[in-house]
Amino acid sequence: MTEPRSAPTGGATALRATGLTVDFRGLRAIDQVDLELHPSEILGLIGPNGAGKSTLVNVLTGFQASAGTLVVDGTDVTGWSPRKIARHGVRRTFQNVRLFEEMSVYENIEVVALGLGVKMRAARSAVGEILDLTGLAEWADRPSGSLPYGLERRLGIARMLVAAPRYLMLDEPAAGLNEQESDELLELLRAIPERLGCGLLVIEHDMRLIMRLCHRLQVIDHGRVLAVGTPAAVAADPAVIEAYLGSPVGAGDAADH
Repeated sequence: MTEPRSAPTGGATALRATGLTVDFRGLRAIDQVDLELHPSEILGLIGPNGAGKSTLVNVLTGFQASAGTLVVDGTDVTGWSPRKIARHGVRRTFQNVRLFEEMSVYENIEVVALGLGVKMRAARSAVGEILDLTGLAEWADRPSGSLPYGLERRLGIARMLVAAPRYLMLDEPAAGLNEQESDELLELLRAIPERLGCGLLVIEHDMRLIMRLCHRLQVIDHGRVLAVGTPAAVAADPAVIEAYLGSPVGAGDAADH
C-alpha cells in the first residue's frame, strides 16, 4: 500500500476533543477519549461493533452530551446544539441516507444550499462544483429515488459538502457497497480534502478501503482509545489485532495495497 500523504498538524486550526466521557445508565460508553482532526486530514475511526464509535461522533456533532471539552478552530463549542455546531463548520452523514426521493439529484443538493441562506446564483455555482466533485453530474436531472444504492450514498455526501464544512463526519459510507463501488467511493473521499480542504473523520468496517484512504487511524474498544497512528502501524499493533482485526492479516493488507 502507498501510504496516504501526511496531513497538516499543529496550530490552533483543528477539531480537538479532550476527555470525552459518556455514561448510559451506569454503562460507560465513552471513557476519557481524546481526538484531534485537522483540515485536509482523513482520520479513520475503527473498532469492534459496540465500541462507541457512533456515540463518539454524536458527541463531536452535538447530538450527545458528554463530559470533557470540544474545541473547533480555537472556539470552545462544548455543549453547543447540533445546529450551532453545524453552522460552525462540523457536519455529519448518517448510516441511513434520507433523500427527497421525488426531487432530482440537483434539487436535493440545491435545497440544502438554499436552506443555509445561500443566494440562488451562488447556490447554483456551488451545486455545480459539488456535482462535478462527486461524479453525479450525469445524474443531475434524475429523481433521487431512482438512483442505485451506491449513488444514493454519494448523494448523501454531496448534500453535506454543499454546506462547505470544515470537518465532515462520515458514518459507514461504504456500508452495503460492492468492491467496485467501494473503490469509486475511495477516490471521492480522497478528493474531498484535496479539493475542499475539508477534514474527514470516517467510521468504517471496510478495512480494504480504510487502510488505503486514511492518513491516521484511531481505534477504540469498550469506549477507550486503543491505538492511534498510521494505517500500517495500527494494523501491526498486537492489541488492535487481538481486539479488532482478529489476525495479523490486517497488517499484511496495509502493506500490500
